[in-house]
Amino acid sequence: MTVLGVDDFALRRGRVYRTVLIDLDSRRPVDLLPDREAATFAGWLGEHPGAQVICRDRAGAYADGARTGAPDAVQVADRFHLWSNLAGYVETTVARHRSCLAQPPATDEAADEPQADLDGAVATARDAYFEQRAFVRHARERYAAVQELKAAGVGIKPIAARLGLARGTVRKYYRAASVDDVLAKARDGRGSILQRWEPYLNERVNAGITNGSQLFREIRDQGYTGSKAVVLAYLRPLRAGGSAAAPAARPAPKVRTVTRWILTHPERLDEQDTLALQEVLTRCQDLQKTAGHVTAFAQMLTGRHGERLNSWIAAVDDLPELHRFTGGLLRDHDAVLSGLTLPHSSGQVEGAVNRIKMIKRQMYGRANFDLLRKRDLLAT
Repeated sequence: MTVLGVDDFALRRGRVYRTVLIDLDSRRPVDLLPDREAATFAGWLGEHPGAQVICRDRAGAYADGARTGAPDAVQVADRFHLWSNLAGYVETTVARHRSCLAQPPATDEAADEPQADLDGAVATARDAYFEQRAFVRHARERYAAVQELKAAGVGIKPIAARLGLARGTVRKYYRAASVDDVLAKARDGRGSILQRWEPYLNERVNAGITNGSQLFREIRDQGYTGSKAVVLAYLRPLRAGGSAAAPAARPAPKVRTVTRWILTHPERLDEQDTLALQEVLTRCQDLQKTAGHVTAFAQMLTGRHGERLNSWIAAVDDLPELHRFTGGLLRDHDAVLSGLTLPHSSGQVEGAVNRIKMIKRQMYGRANFDLLRKRDLLAT
């Protein structure tokens, strides 16, 4: 076995994990490890010498384990995981610039200022309702607790144990520059449940119908499943504004939709999506830069042009979210460079993880996934 693939999988998501090892030469699974700790992986490598290349995800534990257990082996950061990591930061970037996503309404100059005031009042009401939601309060409390422990020098794993949170949850709060970074994606969808009925509500207000209970019943009969409080919060600034509401502008695309557009090869977007993306990029210089950086990274990744890595990292310094991504690339530079140069990937490891899930469903059921035995995997 000269090329080894390693990845984790969840027995109970957020709580119990295992590690699967794949011989990428023979495309066969060779072992299951009882956890995903660096010491366990290093111990296994020490007992099974011979790996010359170790293909892994971006997890620090596997990097440390490989460095200890097989110090002469070449570590390769898997390209799929590199792209997946980039996608997360792109989504965060789009969420931060969500104000650029909506198309400005077409209004005449006389109506411009009153409508802007009205739109601002609606946005303020939505923000106030968003802040009242329980998960927002919990997020702010968790962020404060994690940051307090971080300032005291406590690491992610001890914080998770102390607060009773999953490590991934703690990592999210630990690395966020502010709690608004954590809430950005959720904030983008704060009015989504009512968005379909906003044009109807505006038309009814224009017609002089402002009774919140009546309007709530009307849209509930049309299929609205949200609460009455959301409807009243939307109507409040319209009624207080003293003027009729203008028809709602075309809904802004969702953060995830714009992220998908940016991450998709231009030739695979249809004409409508291409035009919509171009409109967004025209309105936001930072998103335009982001799209350009994504294209350059995709070309580097698919063409295995590792020699472009350092110049790409230098060019991305103008965007804070992607700068965090490049920080991770620099910390794992040798493995990333190998991943963008060598042909090895973790595709076969991901296939093994999918087979593990299938074995679990067929043989043990969801409740007994922890009974999965090594011989069941090795027999596949």
